[in-house]
Parts: sequence; C-alpha cells; structure tokens
Amino acid sequence: MIGRRLSPNLALNQLVARRRGDGESIVHLGFGEARLPAFRPLVERLVAGAERSLYGTVAGSTAVREAAAGYFTRRRVAAAPDQIVVAPGSKPLLMALNMVIPGDVLLPRPCWNTYAPQAAYAGKRAFGVPIPDECGGVPEPAALRETVRAARARGHDPRIVVLTLPDNPTGTLAPPSLVREICAIAEEEDLYLISDEIYRDLLHDPARPVLSPAEVVPRRTVVTTGLSKSLAIGGWRIGVACFPDGAWGRDILAGVTSFASEVWSTLAGPMQEVAAYAFAEPVELREHLAAIVRLHGAVAREVHRSTVAAGATCRPPTGGFYIYPDFEPVRGALERRGITDSDSFQRQLLDEFGVAVLAGHHLGDDEGALRFKAATGQLYGETQEQQELALRAEDPLRLRHITETLTRIEESFAKLCR
Repeated sequence: MIGRRLSPNLALNQLVARRRGDGESIVHLGFGEARLPAFRPLVERLVAGAERSLYGTVAGSTAVREAAAGYFTRRRVAAAPDQIVVAPGSKPLLMALNMVIPGDVLLPRPCWNTYAPQAAYAGKRAFGVPIPDECGGVPEPAALRETVRAARARGHDPRIVVLTLPDNPTGTLAPPSLVREICAIAEEEDLYLISDEIYRDLLHDPARPVLSPAEVVPRRTVVTTGLSKSLAIGGWRIGVACFPDGAWGRDILAGVTSFASEVWSTLAGPMQEVAAYAFAEPVELREHLAAIVRLHGAVAREVHRSTVAAGATCRPPTGGFYIYPDFEPVRGALERRGITDSDSFQRQLLDEFGVAVLAGHHLGDDEGALRFKAATGQLYGETQEQQELALRAEDPLRLRHITETLTRIEESFAKLCR
C-alpha cells in the first residue's frame, strides 16, 4: 500500500510555518519556492482573465497553446499548438504521463521527491540510478544501461527515463554530451524520455549550452515545464507539456487529455490568460526574468561557498536555486554531535540552529549519507519591500537583510562541523 503521509517537502514547509507561527526564527532552505512578488503585468493578466468562467477545452485554448508552441520552438524544440497541453501545474501532467505511458520508471538518484511516489501511485516500479560526478538531473549512462538490463532480467519492464534539466536537487545542468549519451541509450534500449525542464529559464549563465533530449530523439521525448519556478508564481499552478509529433506522441497526448478530462478538466481560464502572456515572452517579462536569475545565482553561490567553507563537497550551482552538499568529509565532527545520517542531520539543523533543509533520503539518496538539499529561493526578505530591493539590487549580497541571513547560515554550518 502507498503511504498516506504528505510529500516530505510540503510536510516540512507546513512544519516550518507552524513553528514560525509559534514564534521561532527559522531560515527556510527546505522548500523549492522563490519568495518574490508576482510581476505586475502577470497580475494584470490574471485580473483581465477573471471573467473567463467557462470550462473551455481540455488541452487549453488556441491562444495559450499557440504561445506555448512558440515558447518551445524558440528553444529548438519544434512544436505546433496541437502538440501542447496545459494544466494546473506540471505535477499533474507528470502524473498523467505515468498513468498513460506503460512500463516502469528510471530516475536519477537523487531526484525531486515526487517522481518516485507518482510512479508508485501508477502501479510502477521506480529504479534509482546514480548521477554522474559532475552534475545531477540525468542518470550516469553506464549505470543506466546496466540498470535497464538487470531490471529486465528480473522480469521488470523499465521504459521511462525522467531527466531534470537543470536539476532539482543539485542545482546543476547536464552538459549536451551527457544528454546525447542518454538519448543514444534510449534508442538502443527502446526507452521513452520525460524531460522536466521547469528550471530551464533559470540558468545562471545564459551562454551555458542547453540541449533538450527533444532535440536529439524528438519522437520519444515529452517535455514538461511551467511558470511556478521561473516567474515565482507556484501558487498559481500553471504547467504545460509538449508532446512529440508522430503516432506515439499523438497516442500519449490523447491519453493525457483523456486522463485530464476525468481529473482536472482544464486549466482555469484566468490562468490561461496569464500563461498566454507569459509564454509569448514580451520584452518586459524577459527583463524581469533576467533580474530573477541574477538574484538566484548570486545567493545560491554564496550558500554554496558557506557549505564548502564548513568542510562539505558540493557541485557549484549553475541553474535554479538549489545546492546539494555532501558533509562526508566532516563526518567525525558531525557524529560527535549525534548526526549519523541524513535524517538526524535535518533534525539537528532545525532544532539546534533553526535552519530547515530537506534530507537527502527523501530524494532517493542513501539514508546513511550526510547530504541534503538546500533551496535558497526564500532568502530574499520577509516583506515584499525587501524582496523588491533584492530583485533590483546590483549586488544583493550587500543588502543588510540578506547579509544577516547568509551570515546566520554560514555560522550555523561552521559551528555544526567543528
């Protein structure tokens, strides 16, 4: 039976809210949300769409699907409006894909904590495959091939590989060479790819090369994305999927829209109004997004520096607002404080230092490892005024309210690892 507990990141977020409500001061690094004010033109589109009270078509209006098709095409993923489905967030689209595409699921380990439970709800096995040393978001190619063949030898049917480009939880992007290797294995082993690209627009260096598997093996790749992360409107729940051209893609799209018709019916009309504007990417929106990316990169790099200074090893962040440090080099110091695994690490950080992180075992990692995900998107201020200052600042690290929080994080890690 599938457990009846909340998703661990949402459970942690509710715990932090409750303890803050009781008066505790907590630095929240445990939840993947960017705390920034909604961009005013997005709010205006939301208001303008408030009278769109009819259900509309399941896949989404022509206007929103045309805008989304243009968005993907500008990223070298050729798309037509009839290859697009919009939904209340990318999460239900990922669940629908699990329900529609047959076969078991192969996941990078560690990965976002929702992938494996969704596979379980769909009656599938999820096989974790270690990630390469240089990045997360993709399985290590040789380990992927070995896992596929070993699973089939045991009578399982691995068919779906989930990639995250850029990655949650490591905050890194797989280089094109690695993506091509995964695509070659997909062709050899007859695998299908789900490329979760919800962080694609949050690359810290816009010049860094990005390769979607949909550019390499377009007939066997579905791409999902949304506006929750890039535009910091997670609570608005806007997601989109781009399906391949060809018979398989049309069949999967039909299955997803059938599932949608029984589960969420359609994306709410006001949100479609927002999505049509956002996916068209007008100049003012691109400028706003560039400011968001600069802020994410500056703060994530500083938290990364603090973990390394405390003795951890950690891949430098290159996209999104995450880091994934490994404190194995200072295990001795941590064990003297009673920290022996990722669960005790998470509890000690929260209870002794008021720093919330998400333990690595929630992400498919080894429970005995001293790793966790730190999400830096909530460090920009408690008030809308502070967040706006951070967004506009040439150097947000010089703002007092950000500096004080970053200093607290650095001192907490340093004390913990003495």
